[in-house]
Amino acid sequence: MHHRLFGSSGARVSEIGLGTWQFGGQWGTEVSDSAALETLAAAVESGVTFFDTADIYGLGRSETIIGTFLKQSNAKAFVATKLGRGPDPGWPDNFTTKVIRQHVEASLTRLGVEALDLEQLHCVSLEELRRGEVFEALRGLKREGKIRQFGASVESIEEALVCLEQPDLAALQVIFNIFRQKLITDLFERAKRQGVAIIVRLPLASGLLSGKFTRDTRFEPEDHRNFNRDGKSFNVGETFAGLPFERGVELADALKPLAPPGMTLAQMALRWCLDFDAVSVLIPGAKNAKQARENAAASDLPPLSPGLHAQLREMYARDVAPHIRGPY
Repeated sequence: MHHRLFGSSGARVSEIGLGTWQFGGQWGTEVSDSAALETLAAAVESGVTFFDTADIYGLGRSETIIGTFLKQSNAKAFVATKLGRGPDPGWPDNFTTKVIRQHVEASLTRLGVEALDLEQLHCVSLEELRRGEVFEALRGLKREGKIRQFGASVESIEEALVCLEQPDLAALQVIFNIFRQKLITDLFERAKRQGVAIIVRLPLASGLLSGKFTRDTRFEPEDHRNFNRDGKSFNVGETFAGLPFERGVELADALKPLAPPGMTLAQMALRWCLDFDAVSVLIPGAKNAKQARENAAASDLPPLSPGLHAQLREMYARDVAPHIRGPY
């Protein structure tokens, strides 16, 4: 496992991390506590040192599982969590200084730590980001030692650029994959100049880039890949990178012959993300130990060739970009 600097913080993290939305639900069959703990252990054994979670994932379940794992294993990990989307008290009251403090304290308790390595605003509205009061609340908590750094998980480049106006922003979490390439030209260079870490979520586009789906693939009712594929519950970009499912399957099938010898489509997709030096860490999800190990192994793959990168850029511009829906 290779490691990268986390922005200008001085911290070094594994370039492949673990996203833990699936531990809280909305990814089909529930992941049991034992399976979640086994997945975390396999990730750590594979060199992973970065976990991403949120207070809304299972209403605290994901954080609690990570806290249990850290206590039982004595593993050293950089844990990034998020706030702002919880139902208690809900929008817009979630963004008051008092409630932000309450949510931070609750995350500290569930994770069993004295300070949060990174607290992120969780896809907060553009209006709230522009007002800036949420950042002032986080600065206060940082001064108190409750959080070490703060950042924001965003849906669009416009939101990211507003966040970058905050001089002490540590990280941006973004949707980035072969099907979402606009960030390369519109965001990455500025983030690098400012020393802001880039956390990549959905590097496999909700599984599309695993190459395992067909047009006939069906997802369980509680899986967001079923109920949110057209953005009925939250931003459509969080599901299949904003692509219509059937179109996404066609595009993934077209990518398979481009994978270098010895690489699966999923491995090529993860390696593609890692080839950009603005990226600090990828956070693919995993529902079992096998998936966690396979994701981590992408760190040891060789970079993709310039020719393949050029092919993927051309394919994106011609065949993918016109079909992306939602803020981007």
